[in-house]
Amino acid sequence: MQINIILAGVGGQGILTIAAVIDLAALQSGLIVRQAEVHGMSQRGGAVQSHLRIADQEIYSDLIAEGTADLILSVEPLEALRYLPFLASEGRIVTSTDLFINMQGYPAMEHIHAELHRTNRPVLVNAAELARKAGSPRTSNMVMLGAAAPFTGLASQELEASIEKLFRAKGAEIVAMNIRAFRTGQALSQHQATET
Repeated sequence: MQINIILAGVGGQGILTIAAVIDLAALQSGLIVRQAEVHGMSQRGGAVQSHLRIADQEIYSDLIAEGTADLILSVEPLEALRYLPFLASEGRIVTSTDLFINMQGYPAMEHIHAELHRTNRPVLVNAAELARKAGSPRTSNMVMLGAAAPFTGLASQELEASIEKLFRAKGAEIVAMNIRAFRTGQALSQHQATET
């Protein structure tokens, strides 16, 4: 078993928290994890990406080669497009539809959607709205993790246990809110899967 995941977004959107949850869940499952990160500018708004490689045998490189990503999990739709060359032919994109316009000439959403729909059944998520319903807009990254969970190769209960462990120091209410957000994203992904 080997899963290659690219996480993409901009600074402040919780990409590294998503990576930490996946890493912890994979390690708790007895798997090997390799991770390489590229951080954007130190202020919010710079591009952030992380390569995660998970396997049940030794992994010899931290980086994912072009055309071999099983999953691109993006918290910003244009950032998802940036990494399309890495996507395997049967790979999946799970992306938020919430725009973070940090440049001039940001493409029209129709163009972004058209490009996304050229891939293998993309999962498009209105993460901000679902996070608000779960209790806080700050949980949108956990909504996205939930939507991507079916494609990570990891059990939901391991991911939830990792969320609990990661947020435990912030109190039971924060843990519950983040798990609720995770489950909200997961339910959306399952609903979209039954429609196709």
